[in-house]
Amino acid sequence: MGTRRFTDEDIQLDSLYDDLADLDLQPLWRLSGTLTDEPVPRTQPYRWRARQLRELGERAGRLVPIDRGGDRRVLSCANPGLGGAPHATSTLWAGLQYLGGHEYAPAHRHTPAALRFVFEGSGVWTLVDGDPIHMSRGDLVLTPSWTFHEHHNTTADPMLWLDVLDVPVVSYLESIFYEDGPSEDVDRRTAVRSTAEQRWALGSGLKPVARDLPGPGADHSPLLVYRWSDTDEALRALAGQVERDVRLRFTDPVRGTDVMPTMRCEMQRVPAGRTTTPHRQTGSRVGAVLNGTGTLVIAGREFDVQPGDVFAVPSWSWLTLASGTAEDLDVFTVSDAPIVEAVRLYREEWQEEQR
Repeated sequence: MGTRRFTDEDIQLDSLYDDLADLDLQPLWRLSGTLTDEPVPRTQPYRWRARQLRELGERAGRLVPIDRGGDRRVLSCANPGLGGAPHATSTLWAGLQYLGGHEYAPAHRHTPAALRFVFEGSGVWTLVDGDPIHMSRGDLVLTPSWTFHEHHNTTADPMLWLDVLDVPVVSYLESIFYEDGPSEDVDRRTAVRSTAEQRWALGSGLKPVARDLPGPGADHSPLLVYRWSDTDEALRALAGQVERDVRLRFTDPVRGTDVMPTMRCEMQRVPAGRTTTPHRQTGSRVGAVLNGTGTLVIAGREFDVQPGDVFAVPSWSWLTLASGTAEDLDVFTVSDAPIVEAVRLYREEWQEEQR
């Protein structure tokens, strides 16, 4: 498709537009929508249902074997506002990964950074540059950019987790690289506690002091797994000090920054029967429900949610969470906030308190 050609009744002006188009130039004075009063996101509010994701994951498990060339069985979330691109939002890729009993997903690495948030199951180990990390429900596991990673299931039961990557951003920057790992040996190592946990999960406010530890130049958290038991305990402790919902941010234990340079991870708990204050921020978000049922309102669209549901929140769109009356609602979110903050474009806003 060539450069858009504008027209005009004035012969000389029409000729100018013709020459501009021939040279792949456009007249700014004829362009509209470039600068808007507020963000106009292409990403649409959307929800992918857990039941459907699981059923389709199981079908794929029966029909699609894991082998080199197609070594990840993942259902990519394709937001309907993005013209068919397999992206959950304009900046975040998300998908459900299904690993069957005793299956092995071979090693590879890529420049897009990835994270795993486990929906159900236990008994899968993911190796990140050779460090075996056990995955259980509610755990957050990091796979930083350009680290080799592979997954193996030690049990007969399948396991499902949410993958989120910064693929759209890295693709837009034309900086995607990919490499297969060694294929001759299957690495099925396990460990009670990963090396990353032994060194970095020492307790709140504690970190080791040594010459060989990551310095200010490191770009991701050296702690590669955040356990649900620790997150749940922190949520419970904080809930006793606030009246409404509580929100925690996963951070680098060395520098206190986000766990990834391109992705911010948070967990929010909405007490049973409560509704959050409507909030919006620049940059898009992907969310996942771990526990409880309730309702989301995203940019005026209402969605009922249950454990395992995945949803997309466009930039500068109001988000409200309401939990059911039976139990608390626990929601994990990933956003592109570190990127937006780095270029000084981050804003957030709350509506007046809703009662």
